[in-house]
Formats: sequence, structure tokens, C-alpha cells
Amino acid sequence: MRKNQLGSSELQVSEVGFGCMSLSDDHHANEEILHQAVDGGINYFDTADLYQFGFNEESVGRALKEKRKDIYIATKGGNEWGEGIDGWRWNPSKKYIKNACKNSLDRLQTDYIDLYQLHGGTIDDPLDETIEALEELKKEGLIRYYGTSSIRPNVIKRFSSSSEIVSNMMQFSILDRRPEEWLSLLENADISVIARGPVAKGLLTDSYQKKITSEGYLDYTEDELKQTIHTLKTIASDAGMKLSTLALRYVLDQKTTATAVQGARTKEQLQLNLEASEVPSLSSDIIDAVKQAAKASIYENHRE
Repeated sequence: MRKNQLGSSELQVSEVGFGCMSLSDDHHANEEILHQAVDGGINYFDTADLYQFGFNEESVGRALKEKRKDIYIATKGGNEWGEGIDGWRWNPSKKYIKNACKNSLDRLQTDYIDLYQLHGGTIDDPLDETIEALEELKKEGLIRYYGTSSIRPNVIKRFSSSSEIVSNMMQFSILDRRPEEWLSLLENADISVIARGPVAKGLLTDSYQKKITSEGYLDYTEDELKQTIHTLKTIASDAGMKLSTLALRYVLDQKTTATAVQGARTKEQLQLNLEASEVPSLSSDIIDAVKQAAKASIYENHRE
């Protein structure tokens, strides 16, 4: 498994990471797939306190406790739930962030978190207070590094210029190329992209026909989606690879991308993810063909 440096950190993360949001409510099944991921060379595991309202972290911590020294655990905080809250609410206050991190540590059964990410954010958040909380957690040795998880350009710009974040997680795929506008800004700030959703909810896999609906996807109509995926599948086939491999390699071959996190519930799904690290980087001709086939959309909102 190839590894990349995560931003300005000392973390060398596997280029294919494991997105733990895909895990089930069955701890035994989760443990089995997570151990298979480690055996396959994955060392980066991404979870969040909000996933299954804490159970996800508990399951990840329990499953990987004996392998802790060989892996990196990333989690996220900022979404508060509990008594008197209908579902969950955003809370970037210093007090809540610090408490949320400590609760994550307990659920994960670890003394430290390798990467703690702010799970969202708005331009109206108390930036200084939030950064102070993250810096204190770092000084206390509870987290090694911190990052953000946001698709809002104004939030990304704000944190990249005013904090020591080493990464930003964002939805990024051939069908969602909106992050590309911001890759140079992040690269210049020595901040890595952690790509989530690289196969676009299954649309960039061989089972894509079951995933296409009349609603289309983002700014793709149903017909545009069918035509684009058909073209991408042809590009992949001509290159001797599966569509999902092309999808993962496309985001991985962006210089700013450190890791692409993709979930898996079965051994077969996991193996497909691992295959992306077993093939060479895409040629410039293939990358150009992909860009010709897919829209280069941009974020329309939250720009300033």
C-alpha cells in the first residue's frame, strides 16, 4: 500500500483509507472487516462521534485496540446530541469541543487521537475559540493533529489562513469535481485533502445502474449521468481496470490528496478498494479523457 504524508504532519497515511461510516451495528462483523483492512495495508481509519451516536467509535476502538500502534485513528466532533436536543445540533464552542474529544477518546479506548477534525463549520463560528480548543487538546497530548471536514469555501479559506490544520476532508469524485478549484490553495498552505465519497454513492462502480434515479446526481440530470458513466466505464475498460478503480485513482492522483476514505461491508467491497492501490497512477491521457467526460462544477454557495 502506497503512503502519503498528511499535510505538514508526520503521519504517513495509506492512500486508500477506511471510511468507518459504512460499519454495521454488528460488532463482530465490524471487527472482521476492519482487521481485513489492516491486513490489506490500510492504516488510516476515519470515524466520527455522530456516526451511530457513538457506537461507531466504540466499535472501531474495540476492534482496533490491539492494533493501535500500527494504525492512525481519525475522528470528528462538533455535533452535539443528548437530552433536550432533537437529533443533533452544531456546537463549535471551546467547552463542547474539548468535552466531545474526551468522550471520543473513551469510546475509542485510546489515549490519543491521531487526527481530530471539526465536523462541519460555518463562517459565523467563533473561530478563535474553536482553534484555542483544538490547540489545547494538542498541547495536552490528547490529539496529535487537527483538521477540518468542510465543503464550504469560506470555511476552508478561513481555517487555511488562520489555523494549523493539516487536512480538510471533502466530498470528491469524478462526478463531484468541485474541490478541484481549491486544491492549489490547500497545497500552498501544506494542507492535504482527505477525499470522501470517491465512488459517488456507488455510481462509479459496476453496479451503477441500480444507483441511478430520476433525480440524477448533484448537477447531473438522469440522462447526463447515464451518458457520463457510460463514457467513464469505457475509459476504465480500455485501460484494463474496473470503474471503481478509475474513480479512486482519479482522486488519489491529485497531488493534494493524501488519502481517499471508502467504506466496505464485505470482503469483496474491501478488495475492490485495495485494488486501486495496486495499479499504476493514471496517465495524463486518461486523466484528460476523464476531465472531458465529467463536469468541472464549482461550489455555488458559501464562497465569501
